[in-house]
Amino acid sequence: MRIISGKSRGTKLYTLEGFDTTRPTLDRVKEALFSKINFELQDAIVLDLFSGCGALALESLSRGALKAYFCDNSFKAIKVINQNIEKTKMQDRAIVISSDYLNALEKLKKDNIKFNIIFLDPPYKTNYSIEAIDFILKNDLLADAGKIIIETDESEEILVKLQNFLLDIYDVKKYGRVTLIFVRRKG
Repeated sequence: MRIISGKSRGTKLYTLEGFDTTRPTLDRVKEALFSKINFELQDAIVLDLFSGCGALALESLSRGALKAYFCDNSFKAIKVINQNIEKTKMQDRAIVISSDYLNALEKLKKDNIKFNIIFLDPPYKTNYSIEAIDFILKNDLLADAGKIIIETDESEEILVKLQNFLLDIYDVKKYGRVTLIFVRRKG
């Protein structure tokens, strides 16, 4: 796994591969994802809620995001995230939160932070994406023109549940068993 573009282009990242709890986003999926949002990253505030090794937030920082918040509840993941932040020399724009996603969102709510881009790539076979979106919207953590990108292997189920929110599903892309769902506020 590597940084694809930007200031840290080509930097190989440490990963948690081999652990059952993480699935690093494949480079081809990451390339497609970032080609879709690339022009929205300049000076953006980014949240990578289920960070794993931190690849999505680091790619965002490499491409010009102002600040990125990395959240994971695994001690091993946090260790790897910090190693990758140090390796890419982005410590000044990276905030790491070692916590489960709901406690992290609660902390971010108290800090009154609004995000331009939120990545949700939780463990599959959970309802964490929907629970996180519910909290994010109820607590106004998404900037007006902000976007949420969900990575899942259960797109049909997630798409049905997303109908319960005032969100516009503006794109869905499938890459093998992985689906990226792009959403933003309606209106």
